This record gives sequence, C-alpha cells and structure tokens, in this order.
Amino acid sequence: MELEVLNQNGSEDSKVSLAEEVFNQAFNQDLVHQLVNTYIHNSHQRTKGQKNRSAVRGGGKKPWKQKGTGRARAGTIRSPIWRGGGMTFAHTYIDIKPKKINKKMYRSAMRSIWSMLAEENRLVAVKDLKIDEPIKSSQVKTILSDLGLDTALIVVSSKNDNLNKASKNLTECKVQTINSIDPSALIQAEKVLVTSAALEKLTEVLS
Repeated sequence: MELEVLNQNGSEDSKVSLAEEVFNQAFNQDLVHQLVNTYIHNSHQRTKGQKNRSAVRGGGKKPWKQKGTGRARAGTIRSPIWRGGGMTFAHTYIDIKPKKINKKMYRSAMRSIWSMLAEENRLVAVKDLKIDEPIKSSQVKTILSDLGLDTALIVVSSKNDNLNKASKNLTECKVQTINSIDPSALIQAEKVLVTSAALEKLTEVLS
C-alpha cells in the first residue's frame, strides 16, 4: 500500500510504501476495545473525593446551647445544611488498581487501529511540520487549510515545542507523539496527520 506524502503547503512531495504488517491488518474489535478501556481507566486521577460532616475540619464545639436562644437546634457548624459543612452523600475516594495490558496485545491493537485508518483513507502524510513562531496559531490553521483539513489529530515522532504551543488553543487539532498516543483519540479523529519521521518510527515500533 502506498501513501502520498505532501509538503506542509499542500503540494505533492513523494510517495511512501506502508508496511503490510502494520497498516494492512484485520481489525480486532475486542482487542481494541480492551486497549481503549484500559487507557481510559488508567488516565483517571482517582484523587477526587468529597468530605462528609465527620471529615470536614472543625465543628467540634456545639455552636450554642440547646434551649433558650430562640434559634434552631444545632450540634455542629459542619452540618450539611451549614455553609462550609460536609456533604450529605459524599463521594469518597476509592483507590482502584490500574489495569494492565501486555506489550504484545498493545502492539496488535495499535496495528488494528492504524490499519483501519489507512483503509478508510483517514491517514494524511506530510514530509515535515515547521512552525517558525510558537505564538502564531495562525500558522497551524494555514497548514491545515493548505492540506485541505478542517480538523486533524497530528502525530509527530518526538516532542515539538513550537507546534505544541502554536496549537494549544486550537480546538480543531491535537498534537501527540508516537510514545504517548491516545488510542481513543486516534479512533475518533476525522483525519490523522502524521509526519514521515513518525511513520518510520511507528513502523519500527509496531513491526
């Protein structure tokens, strides 16, 4: 299978042959589903929790005496009906062990995803992406426009600070490297823009 490689201005540069063992595999839905579930599960911080009335700091002393004040009875200032009090049905933090997926299964699932992208013509190859000024988000917009793309997931071989900064505030694109690809974002992407260097590294890693 051959893929046309474009320059970032949209002109044709060359063609590259995609490795059959990476980009021409049957789609294994069960394995991909397991990979995506594992990734999402492990990406949760699992540190969010709320405090009930016993966990909130303070409130040990009774605010006022039980009778004679004319006010409602109160036993603690940390009651759920008080400002700054605890939550009635607090969600407590539960430590959940991360899920695991072995390397062989991971590589096989990623080959399935990349093969699906190639088969559905959602893969766009570009020779290189050069951003002169990191504060110029308009450069990234121009590149996408020249390539005929409205939205894209950009995959590069290594971290590109200028590209990351220039695309940080853009909703139409997201930048990832080969070593930190989000499989769920890869599946959902309308188009995946990948550099020549990233294609080479990807073939090396997944072969």
